[in-house]
Amino acid sequence: MRIVIAGGHGQIALRLERLLAARGDEAVGLVRDPGQRGDLEAVGAEAAVLDLESASVEEVAQVLKGAHAVVFAAGAGPDSGAARKDTVDRAAAVLLADAAERAGVRRYVMVSAMGADAAHAGDEVFDVYLRAKGAADDAVRARPALDWTILRPGLLTDDAGTGLVLLSPSTGRGPVPRDDVAAALAELLDTPSTAGLTLELITGNVPVAVAVRNVAGN
Repeated sequence: MRIVIAGGHGQIALRLERLLAARGDEAVGLVRDPGQRGDLEAVGAEAAVLDLESASVEEVAQVLKGAHAVVFAAGAGPDSGAARKDTVDRAAAVLLADAAERAGVRRYVMVSAMGADAAHAGDEVFDVYLRAKGAADDAVRARPALDWTILRPGLLTDDAGTGLVLLSPSTGRGPVPRDDVAAALAELLDTPSTAGLTLELITGNVPVAVAVRNVAGN
């Protein structure tokens, strides 16, 4: 498969790109900085330089042509202000969905956040973030032209992945290594019957592949 990943230089994205390349898929990471090409090439991915905060739908759609799936793994980052929570965490996800529809790419996997809710209350930057992620999720779920799956990981850690997770519509709070988030994304991409599901992910005791098959009803 050819899979295009928005936020291609992110910590989860780089792990996912390595997994996809290792199994023979073609991973393309969207990055804003041409200087990040080498990091993507080092994990076996191709870099496409594109700024999702300024690109047009047509520009993004051109990159998506021929892709089998897209993954939204971009984020404004913990040090960004409220404005970029909207322009990246919400608007860029919507732009990718618009471009996927234009390019005829149905499969859309969203890396969201536990607690994402467009109606979330509060005035802190993290509250704005949760509203932005919730609004992005809602915008993607409203599109019948997309076979979407939304993944909401718990507290992200850099611990080595265990390969054992809890994956369900509601897991409760908990940590999860980025390694295991990437592994779950790879399995979700391989399991089109997870389309239409919004799932939470934390560390558990079920192998990733089994956990994905279980939620898919396979």
